[in-house]
Amino acid sequence: MKVLSTQWLWRQRWIAAVVVLPTLATAAYEGLLASDIYVSESRFVIKAPAQKSAQISTLANLIQTTGLSGGQEQANEVIDYIRSRSALAAVNRGGAVAAMFGRAGVDALARYPGVLGRPGQEHLFRYYSAMVNVAMNHETGLVVLKVKGFAPGDAQRLNQQLLGLSEDLVNVLNARAEGKQVAEAERRVALAEARVQKARAALGAYRNAEALIDPARQAQGALEVANRLVGEQAAAQAQLDQIREATPRNPMIPALLEKIAAMGRAVAGQNGRVMGPPGAIASKMAGYERLAQEQEFAAQNLNVANAALEQARVETLRQQYYLERVVDPALPDEPALPHRIKIVLTVLGASLCLYFVAWMFIVGILEHAPED
Repeated sequence: MKVLSTQWLWRQRWIAAVVVLPTLATAAYEGLLASDIYVSESRFVIKAPAQKSAQISTLANLIQTTGLSGGQEQANEVIDYIRSRSALAAVNRGGAVAAMFGRAGVDALARYPGVLGRPGQEHLFRYYSAMVNVAMNHETGLVVLKVKGFAPGDAQRLNQQLLGLSEDLVNVLNARAEGKQVAEAERRVALAEARVQKARAALGAYRNAEALIDPARQAQGALEVANRLVGEQAAAQAQLDQIREATPRNPMIPALLEKIAAMGRAVAGQNGRVMGPPGAIASKMAGYERLAQEQEFAAQNLNVANAALEQARVETLRQQYYLERVVDPALPDEPALPHRIKIVLTVLGASLCLYFVAWMFIVGILEHAPED
């Protein structure tokens, strides 16, 4: 009986080596050595204050599906940042993350840097990528951040730090977008203000050099004086003609003649101020009008630039995005990993499959082997 038992065990040596021993070793490790892993989960969404909730047409829906919805592009940027080395470097200041993942009491196979691993940034980044999972839930539009840790507080604390970094990133992106648009608008306002100041200075210098304020008004005033003098001169001439007809020897005739002549000279003087010699108002009109038009155009350009600046500020505020926490990082009270029974059953199933494949392969070789 003992011989039969020994022979039976010898015949079952392969199933023991391929199936039984790996399964028992896995069960022993998962039951006695494997450390508990806690998972802290948080959810957030990227929104814009001006997002509209109104329904849009079916055609608009079809068009919108070709691009990213409001906030989704920013959410993808946040996801890529959390997965990046920059995020790891920010939370690992002073070696905090390396110490958290390599804490004492954790089994050697699970903790950082592991049995065969060596401490270093590259290995730490791979370990961080395995312990931090962030992805977009396309059904709800929320970003789900899951952080694993060997202690509940470690997982929650790292999750909170990553959320804080994500909020800072959104603020930085907003500041960059605002800075580009508003800075360009402010630059145009500065150029417009410089143009206005230059035009005003040029017009003021021209006025001082030519000794005039407004040539159009001054010319109008001179012409009005000339017209009034012409009227008075005509009245004096009529009076002179009347006196000559009535009393040709009237002593007032010489005085009237002198008055009419003086009025004629005054009219000629006023007309000479407006037009005629090089220093007349008319000769200065073209230069003045050119400078006045430049000043008016510069002022209008400044008004347009100020309006564009205000519009840019309003537009940047409308396009501002912010991170809204839907679910704050939870403090796990029970370990979520490892799934010990599932792992043992998986190893058992894989071992059985490997054993039966090998057995069928060997049987096939023996059946087709030539007989001696």
